[in-house]
Amino acid sequence: MALPVASLNGGAKAGKPCWEFVESSEEGASRRGLPQVGSPAIIHFSSVFGRFGSSTVVVVQLHTSGDSMATGTLDGTQTPASDESEQKFQYPGIPVTCDGAEAVVWVETKICQGSGAFPITSSTTMGSGFNAAVQNGIPNLWGDDLVFVEPESEHSSATFCEGFAAAGGRVTNFTSGQGLVLMKEVLYTIAGKRLGVVFNIGARALTSHSLNVHAGHDDVMSVADCNWGILFARNAQEAGDLCLISRRAAEASQVPFMSVQDGFLTTHTVESVLLCEPEFMKDYIGKPEDRLHNLMDPDNPVMSGVVQNQDSYMKGKIAQRWYYDTVEEHLQDAFDEFYTKTGRRYGFLDAYRCEDAEYILVGIGSYMETAQTTIDYLRDEKGVKAGCLNIYCFRPFPARQLVDALKHCKAISVIERMDDPLSTTGNHLTREIKAAFCDALGGQMGHEKIDQAPRIYHGAAGLGSRDVRPGDINAIFDNMINDGQDFFVVGIDHALALESTDDPDLRPPGAFSMRGHSVGGFGSVTSNKVIATIGGQVFGKDVQAYPKYGSEKKGLPTTYYLTIADSHIYSHSELEHVNLIVLNDVTALDSGHPLSGMVDEGSIFMQSPFEDAADVWARIPEHQKEVIRSGKLRVFFTDMVNIAREVASVADLEMRMQGIVLLGAFLKLTPYATDSGMGDEEVYAGVEKALRKYFGKRGEQVVQDNLTCVKRGYSEMQEIPQELIQGSTGGA
Repeated sequence: MALPVASLNGGAKAGKPCWEFVESSEEGASRRGLPQVGSPAIIHFSSVFGRFGSSTVVVVQLHTSGDSMATGTLDGTQTPASDESEQKFQYPGIPVTCDGAEAVVWVETKICQGSGAFPITSSTTMGSGFNAAVQNGIPNLWGDDLVFVEPESEHSSATFCEGFAAAGGRVTNFTSGQGLVLMKEVLYTIAGKRLGVVFNIGARALTSHSLNVHAGHDDVMSVADCNWGILFARNAQEAGDLCLISRRAAEASQVPFMSVQDGFLTTHTVESVLLCEPEFMKDYIGKPEDRLHNLMDPDNPVMSGVVQNQDSYMKGKIAQRWYYDTVEEHLQDAFDEFYTKTGRRYGFLDAYRCEDAEYILVGIGSYMETAQTTIDYLRDEKGVKAGCLNIYCFRPFPARQLVDALKHCKAISVIERMDDPLSTTGNHLTREIKAAFCDALGGQMGHEKIDQAPRIYHGAAGLGSRDVRPGDINAIFDNMINDGQDFFVVGIDHALALESTDDPDLRPPGAFSMRGHSVGGFGSVTSNKVIATIGGQVFGKDVQAYPKYGSEKKGLPTTYYLTIADSHIYSHSELEHVNLIVLNDVTALDSGHPLSGMVDEGSIFMQSPFEDAADVWARIPEHQKEVIRSGKLRVFFTDMVNIAREVASVADLEMRMQGIVLLGAFLKLTPYATDSGMGDEEVYAGVEKALRKYFGKRGEQVVQDNLTCVKRGYSEMQEIPQELIQGSTGGA
């Protein structure tokens, strides 16, 4: 069933969506989200509190998604909704499911002419995606053949980009971690030559005491002094959008930009995304020849990269400030034009429920969406006047906007995905914020003078993709309220760590979540992406699917997660509340706690070579049987390994194809196919389309083999009878 949606068209808050609002009815009841379909078409509320502030005497007119947008007012008037008041956007986006890396590749292969890259985890899939377009002969929007060059190192790849851009070409790069640091020498020269390129970063923890290939911001912060603009995305949608926005601002200001997303947590997380239409990108960015300068044109010679001594160097360096002074203006123009055409609004920062907040969390990247939904919980359930401030733009740093957003609160906490212990004032973002308030207290650097600043706490969170949960964010607010530690860490057991005692389930109402336990190489992670694609593009749901594995990957344990909901999924953390647990690797029953977090009357789907339910039940460890009984869980099984072995026409795919059998079980165990009203043929047509996306490059036979595995998973899955589960007391 479609959910109701609405927008508001009063005063300065016109066009704001209100599905996130908390409504207080005239009877005094309070609830999150809008009423379900079937409620009266027009709802009167005494007040609405939400992301865009509060207002009184509010009328919200509802409709189901797919109908024309209805509107209400936020200015106290009661104007009936009409088609004339509807705000339509020329380019609303192409609905797909993809991860952050794919969203970037979609943009860069359409607008660029070339890429020089030496891809490093977690940016590898961006580089390989661009190269795939080159190998397949796919031109950009202006018919130019794409170029991809992989030299011997990241330093050399940056140098290639420098030369490509100096010759007037539009170029990009994809890198992470040590690769970005290795480029640093070249980054300075790219900026100094006024080359408006865009590098796409999968932010990754730097190798310090050990190697880690997962998310960290110390790589980006290590090059934050190179005179590049820096934008950070929180999710796959923003990764694609900000990549495009960065390009427009970079070329307009002649200042290079980095478009950053969290490694693995965003680059490899599949979500529901609206991709920018090619027609919009073509108009928004413009033809390379019309926007770029060729420094190598013999008919218009210029000096570049020369040697300058005492008489000249400083003059040239300071003269470049003129370009940097224009960046804010050009970036704001890029934000505004993007909103005008797409309806998706970005800014230097994003304040959520900060207007009357007493305590505010400040940060960058994916965990700020987790913070956003936790703010609702703190407000609605705990009565805390909480807010959060996401920083989209780190360079140029939005000091004045930040002070304006924070100056009225009692305290703020800054969390950063890095640790710089020899800085006695905090990590990079904390230092910027403290400096901004220092200037504001003195009325310097363009700040309006303020009389006092909030108390500033700061901490390290999420290093190396360490999980940041709602419970951690609750602990950070408790620390502020109780005037606790100035510096803290969350998510680990340490003397500096804040204890998490309240970790609520903040998934959207009615959400369905799945957690799988498998082994790298079984094809489970790809199968999870296929299921997400079907959930989003066949059943029209909002999805989020992501894997958890170490740098070793193949042959060792992996965990994968999937959530399907009717609205955007804000929480970016490992799932502790799940409806379905999949055991591709049944040894997890012996060595861990794979059934933890299972909701009552949830389901288990497991691999088993046995056909008789009693044989399957007998081999489940007794302590896991108790969990199954107490939770009234249902247990399903099939021989995924044997199905893959019998179906695979290519021997080396036998192991990988066992994972796709799960899709058949998913279709049978979840209500989405039935609720969609689609027939079997229509559902399987959608399944085949999703399979073709991931396996089509291997040939038609492989696609059909995978489809056969799905159908057999659907038809051959069995259930262990409840009489056997509840009636047994021992190993039988």
